[in-house]
Amino acid sequence: MTRRILIRATGTARPGQLAGLGRALARCGARLLDINQSVTFGIVSLEALVGLDEDAALEATLNEAGDELGLDVQAIQVSADDYQRWTTQAGQPRLILTLLAPRLPAGILAEVGALTAEHGLTVELIHRLSGREPLDGEAPEYGACVECWLRGEEIDLESLREKALALGAMHGVDIAIQEDSIWRRHRRLVCFDMDSTLIQAEVIDELARRHGVYDEVAAITERAMRGELDFQQSFRERMSKLNGLDESVLNEIAMSLPLMDGVERLMKHLKRLGYRTVILSGGFTYFARHLQERLGFDEIHANELVIENGKVTGEVREPIVDADRKAALLREITEREGLCLEQTIAVGDGANDLKMLATAGLGIAYRAKPLVRSRARQSISTLGLDAVLYLIGYRQGDLDDLKDV
Repeated sequence: MTRRILIRATGTARPGQLAGLGRALARCGARLLDINQSVTFGIVSLEALVGLDEDAALEATLNEAGDELGLDVQAIQVSADDYQRWTTQAGQPRLILTLLAPRLPAGILAEVGALTAEHGLTVELIHRLSGREPLDGEAPEYGACVECWLRGEEIDLESLREKALALGAMHGVDIAIQEDSIWRRHRRLVCFDMDSTLIQAEVIDELARRHGVYDEVAAITERAMRGELDFQQSFRERMSKLNGLDESVLNEIAMSLPLMDGVERLMKHLKRLGYRTVILSGGFTYFARHLQERLGFDEIHANELVIENGKVTGEVREPIVDADRKAALLREITEREGLCLEQTIAVGDGANDLKMLATAGLGIAYRAKPLVRSRARQSISTLGLDAVLYLIGYRQGDLDDLKDV
């Protein structure tokens, strides 16, 4: 009868330990069923599940090998029930829970542990995606990020996300939860809103400020971003107030647009990694083209201002890029590029972005209003826009290696 044994070895890491343990297991006629090894601060932890068809002096052989290798080795009998439970669990859906913040408070681990336990989830693996904190005590350059792999059955994903959002708000930490699949590692298209996502401004408000109608337009903008007004109606009302604005103002604003934190680093890496990048904006093509030239977007879709005799008329050419149009464009580009929606990412901040975020394989609300954060599947509020790279699953160390590519 086959016995299943869990081998656990720990000690100071040094070369040759895996080879030595492997030879010891081979002498006992063991078959390798599963294995995991990690090294943290020079301490190695190795766990191997093996099968034995015959009785063998396994413990004595492993203890002898451990003494030679400087390892504490344990052999733990695994019951048939435990093995069946392990096999069943391996077939359950996996979730990826990502913690992001300038710094991660230790208390968040206890809170996340309690939350996952409440939903019957087992934590399979925890690893860091961000770089190490500097010795001078400063926060990590690109923030702190830890990724947890979870498994469970009959998961109430909406309830889990809702509680995670509240927990994150309490601790100043972004907690993202996404289902793991092969597509998570093969995203190819990233679509961005522009105003208050790629840039730290609402361009229409800046135009209104130069035209002396800021207060009127800003009030309408705020209500639209909260989802209280129909976008097309509010958009036309705001545009009408810009009638007569001098065209020269557009260039002045375009040249002074403040980029969102992290956008240049994000775009650099997305381009090097082969992603297609698109602006889908309810703003204006005049400013989207400026960002395309500056940051290298592959294509842009926004609203075209009507300008006559050097003056803005307060009108735009059809079709207006509203929430439905953004979602439709995302689908059209995906099909044109021969992709599936699971391979797409959308990032935005307003109610006008929600349909686009829901359509994409990974929809991210970035520094969004509470209504948008609550309805989007993922959100980032504590770090720069380049934190999107963490949600895709990239390690900072791997990205740093791209610098000279």
